[in-house]
Formats: sequence, structure tokens, C-alpha cells
Amino acid sequence: MVSTTSTSKQLSTSAHLSDEGSDLLLGPDSDADPLVSVVMPTMNEEQGVETCIDYVKNAVRESGYRTEVVISDDSTDRTPEIAREAGAIVVEPDEPGYGYAYRYAFRHCRGDYIIIGDADTTYDFQQFPELLDPVVNGEADMVMGSRLEGEIKDGAMPPLHEYVGNPLLTKFLNVFYGAGVSDAHSGFRAFRASMLEELDLETTGMEFASEMIMVAGTRDLTIKEIPITYHEREGEATLESFQDGWRHVRFMLLNAPNYLFSVPGAVLGLLGIAVMLAALSGVSVAGVRLGIHSAIAGSMFTLLAYQVAAMGVFATITSDPIQRPTDPVTTAVVEHMNLERMSTIGLLIFTAGAVYAVWLVVQWAATGFQQLPMVVGDVIAFTAIVLGAQTIFNAFFMSSVADRE
Repeated sequence: MVSTTSTSKQLSTSAHLSDEGSDLLLGPDSDADPLVSVVMPTMNEEQGVETCIDYVKNAVRESGYRTEVVISDDSTDRTPEIAREAGAIVVEPDEPGYGYAYRYAFRHCRGDYIIIGDADTTYDFQQFPELLDPVVNGEADMVMGSRLEGEIKDGAMPPLHEYVGNPLLTKFLNVFYGAGVSDAHSGFRAFRASMLEELDLETTGMEFASEMIMVAGTRDLTIKEIPITYHEREGEATLESFQDGWRHVRFMLLNAPNYLFSVPGAVLGLLGIAVMLAALSGVSVAGVRLGIHSAIAGSMFTLLAYQVAAMGVFATITSDPIQRPTDPVTTAVVEHMNLERMSTIGLLIFTAGAVYAVWLVVQWAATGFQQLPMVVGDVIAFTAIVLGAQTIFNAFFMSSVADRE
């Protein structure tokens, strides 16, 4: 809900707005407190920054929202001078990075609500009240402008981004993190300033845009979208499609070990065990009788599955991912297994495999080492031995890692 203080700021704004120039925006020395902070990261945006600030002024005239514009600048051209002349507050981050530029600027914001967007004229800041109103009214924690549900002007977005990159990345975010949005990488957003403490954002690069949605989705914050018009940019593009796209995908995968490790591990494990049991029982699949070669393949799948699933456990322990695995195996290991329990389980599996292997050797010896009994059984026995040994060593490794945390 919106506080009484915030509402009074908005209602009393029109009496404090001038119709001229930078007086529409509150500077750092203003006695009045802004309701809204509009944040734009800039790197050599002298061709577009003034237009974007003018758009903000037009929106302020229409909406009455008392507003400041904070430019987080890392330029070598005249961007900061132009921004100051237009009435913006310019801050200069002490470290590089798109995400860090935002995080640095947030520390200088005074508004109860924050609008973010690029200063290259691709986003029409005259639309910012449309994004902000649902947040101010308590209908959403964050509102995003959807380019894919709105209008994309000719030349504003490369076809590869519009039809492949953005939809695919959005699909990943929705599946992995429950974001439920149509355009996860739109940079035009409005949200409560108090939400930043809850999100606790950490990234410094382009993946910052993904991190905000990932954390909001996993914490069940309300995200709404409105259609927006996306325009062709002014100035030279700084986005590197494949490199920046890979950074987003990498960040999403590393913070969802359930999808990166646990699910593939479970699928491979079930497949491997099923194939080995089928080979042991001698059943036929599609008219083909499974034998030793199928058992070896099943063993390989099972061993690989164990290793992949173990990585999911280690990733959960060491990295505190945004989307923690919730499958019963990973949860049980992380929450209930210690060195003693896990190594005991490993020893039991190892012993069972070893005893079975010894029995097979005895049977082989009884034939004068002429006939190998149950060759498929050999594969299962040695698979158990390897799994048991892996479990014992993984128990010690997990304990070592946990002690360092």
C-alpha cells in the first residue's frame, strides 16, 4: 500500500512545478523530496540523453509526479554536461559495468519509487507514469514495459533479438524462475525503492536485468506489464548480442542448479537404472533383447547421472543460488546428510557391490576360470562399487566445503 507521506508528496507536487526547463526536475540541493527517481545509465549517449530528459519533463507536466533524474555516467563525450544542463543529477560510478552503474545510482536516489531505462531514446519516458501508477496504487511491486506486446518501430530491434533472442531468454526466465512475463529483458521498469533491499542485487554487468526479474520471481513479488512503444536508438549501439546473451543464459543456469544439474541427473539416472535392470532380466524392447552392451550403456548413464546430481548438491552448498533445488534427493542431502551418514551409505553401497563381485569371481573360479557367470551382473556389481566409492569421497568433499562456508 502507498504511505500517506508518499500520497501527499504526489498531491502537492503541481504547486511546486514550473513550466520552464530544469525547474521541472528536482536537483540535489532542492528542499523538496522527490516522489520519483528516474535512473538512466549512460556511456557516450550525448545524442540521446537530452531527449530522454525532455521526455521525463513532459511526463512530469502531465502527471504531477515530483521527480528527479539521476544519470549514472561513464562517458568520454559530453553526455554528463548535457545532462546537467537539462536539469539531471549526474553521478559517476567508481567501478565499471552496466549493473554496477544502476546499483551505484540507486544509492543516490531520494524517491519512494524508481523508474529505470536506457538514455538512447529507445524508451519513451513520457510513458513512465503508466508504469508507475500500478506501483503507487499498490497493484504491483514492479511494472515492466513490454516491447514484444507493444510496438517495435522499424529498425529499433534486430530481427534476431525480436524473434529469437528475447523470446528464448524470456522463456528460460519464466520456466526457471516463474517470472510470468512476456519481455523479460525490457529495461523500462518501475518499482518501489524499498524493494531494492529485499532484492539485494549483486551483479555488475548486463545480467543485472535478468537478476532483478529472477529474484523477484522466486520471492513471489507481483510483476505486471504494460505494452510500450520501442523506438530506434540515437547513437552507436554498445550491446554485443552473442556475448551479452550468453552472459544472461550463463547467469540463469548457474543460479538454477535444479535445472542445470538435478533434473538432467534424475533423468539420466532413471534411464541408466532401467536399462541395467532390463538387461539383467533379459526383457526385450521393440523386439530386441537387451544384453551386455545395453548394461554397459546403462552403467555409463547411471555413473554420469550420479556425478551430475552431485554437482547440483555442491552448487547449492557453495553458491547459495537464487533458485534453490527443491527435489527430494538434493534437499535431503543438503539438509540432512553429514559426513558420517553419507559415508556410511557409500560404504554400504560399496560393500554390496564388492560382495556381489566376489561371489561372481567365486562362481567363475568354480568353472576353472573358463566361463564368466552373469556378465550383466558384473557390470551392475562394479557400477555399485564405483557409486559407493564416489559417495564416500563426495561425503568428505561436501563436509570440507560446508565447513568453509
